[in-house]
Amino acid sequence: MSIQEKITTLREELRGHNYNYYVLDEPTISDYEFDIKLKELQKLEEAHPEFHDPTSPTLRVGGEVTKNFETIQHEHRMYSLDNSYSKEDLEDWEKRIQRILGDVDVEFTCELKYDGASISLTYEDGLLVRAVTRGDGFQGDDVTTNIKTIKSVPLQLKGDYPPKFDIRGEIILTLDGFAQMNKERVEAGEDPYMNPRNTASGSLKLQDSALVAQRPLECLLYSIVGKNVDISTQFEVLEKARAWGFKVPTVAKLRKTTDEVMQFVEHWDEKRHNLPYETDGVVIKVNSLRHQEELGYTAKAPRWAMAYKFKAEQVSTVLNEITYQVGRTGAITPVANLEPVLLAGTTVKRASLHNADQIEKLDIREGDTVFVEKGGEIIPKIIAVDFTKRPADSTPTIYIQNCPECETPLVRKEGEAQHFCPNDTGCPTQITGRIQHFISRKAMDIEGLGGETVELLFKEGLIANYADLYVLTKEQIMPLERMAEKSAENLVNGVAASKSIPFERVLFALGIRYVGETVAKKLAKAYKNIDALMVASEEELVAVDEIGGRIAESVVQFFGNPDNVAIVDRLKAYGLQFSLSEEQLENQSEKLKGQTFVVSGVFESLGRTELKKLIEDNGGKVASSISSKTSFLVAGANMGPSKKTKAENLGVPIISEQDFLSKLD
Repeated sequence: MSIQEKITTLREELRGHNYNYYVLDEPTISDYEFDIKLKELQKLEEAHPEFHDPTSPTLRVGGEVTKNFETIQHEHRMYSLDNSYSKEDLEDWEKRIQRILGDVDVEFTCELKYDGASISLTYEDGLLVRAVTRGDGFQGDDVTTNIKTIKSVPLQLKGDYPPKFDIRGEIILTLDGFAQMNKERVEAGEDPYMNPRNTASGSLKLQDSALVAQRPLECLLYSIVGKNVDISTQFEVLEKARAWGFKVPTVAKLRKTTDEVMQFVEHWDEKRHNLPYETDGVVIKVNSLRHQEELGYTAKAPRWAMAYKFKAEQVSTVLNEITYQVGRTGAITPVANLEPVLLAGTTVKRASLHNADQIEKLDIREGDTVFVEKGGEIIPKIIAVDFTKRPADSTPTIYIQNCPECETPLVRKEGEAQHFCPNDTGCPTQITGRIQHFISRKAMDIEGLGGETVELLFKEGLIANYADLYVLTKEQIMPLERMAEKSAENLVNGVAASKSIPFERVLFALGIRYVGETVAKKLAKAYKNIDALMVASEEELVAVDEIGGRIAESVVQFFGNPDNVAIVDRLKAYGLQFSLSEEQLENQSEKLKGQTFVVSGVFESLGRTELKKLIEDNGGKVASSISSKTSFLVAGANMGPSKKTKAENLGVPIISEQDFLSKLD
């Protein structure tokens, strides 16, 4: 046997043992025997670098150092999931599905919801080429070097895998592994980690991959995305992924009714404590991928999936003080400052009280013993007061009348839950909050500038609004605390680089109340430039798809304020992007303006997502269900019969893919 053949044989043998041990949990040789073979392979590879293989089992030991994790755009967005907490929630969800799909049989895949750090793995020709964290769903950090050290992540696939695809899952720490890590930390005189999820997430951002390799991380996979993957159901996704070498738990079940789904939920709500890892609920997905495509997405989540969260953990503690925070839009949020208490693996010291109505509803007072819950929510909430422990000298909570930052009398508009400070141009917290929003990652993403620096620049009188950032000089910044020449230079360069940020993100960055990322994109697409948007009336704005009266009123008020107009004029003069790019404009038209389309079925030359984008780019509106307002039903192969019947009953024209494309000629 030649040296090359021996190296190849050892690699294949070790890959098989890795798969048996870390994926199947069925080892066929001892750890000692495995280590002997691994060392033999390492020696051969060191002596013969000409036979290097990036997928070799020897490369899982780590050793590469990553100082800066590159930000990578997800080719397919990683969405969040909507949550449910009762059978009624699931029944309402199923009714929404049926309204869109029509009278068809819907089957569901039930899977456990793993409590870890989300990851997206990209494979090309069966090889792992990239691993990216979830990030904000649109982009994340490239942590490929660290992920390669996790033994349950295959570097090379087996079987009939597609040429290219992304697979999503969770990086987790087993409970036994986490306990062992903490035991070693305590013995070394260090503080234990708080919970497996945060520790797993933090592990992915360690700079030294050798340290990551030492941690008992696992990767559990559950979702495949990509073109031409030749899979028709979610259950088949799980089976295929398992066959290609991924670690996919076998607890998933197919269910046909809400009652059957709830049986699965109730079983695992009771049995979850016997699992080797943490889980906080069940994910229910429409099984048919064709139905998933037809159901599509909201701005934040897929319509075809729902997370059922297990009953929340609950503890009691004492409410020491109620304080009030001022947001960037002037909204006042009361905050409960609590006696620190351990809840769901983290120490809780604060909880939001939301608004005056919530305080009145709970009759909550300083000194009360309260019940705190942290279910599927990141932020804990107070759900009730233990009145049996209320102090005898307790007095009712009186909501503040003046802004805690600038003493301006608060206002509360009819129909709104929160009080507001109307001093938007003079309240320090609102000013710095707007600037911090402006520089944030999803907005202008200004490198070298953080929230603390914004507060320092404001405190020193160097900025009074976000337009002032664009006239800052290195010489002004350098004398500030913690600001060396290089830091000042990076800040100035980061501000200059932000001038290339596209119009829709600049619009979002302005911080107009109720104008989030999705609304900003719709307004940018509808009005093309800031000048047209600034003079739009409420009536004109409401005519834009998904823009309601509250958003329209807020936009008109914002641009009706001379101070805001002056700031926008300055930003325009400094060179920020306040219109769609030529490329964006070239891809848009008004050919379909005023027309509403429903898209159903499978198409030949276009994917459903591409077809919908064409409709929107040409001024049309996409609806999920047929109504009397529908202009056309674009019908592909395998379209649900109920949609066809409803369109015919309502007299909605049914057109083919080619008929639709001819409208754009």
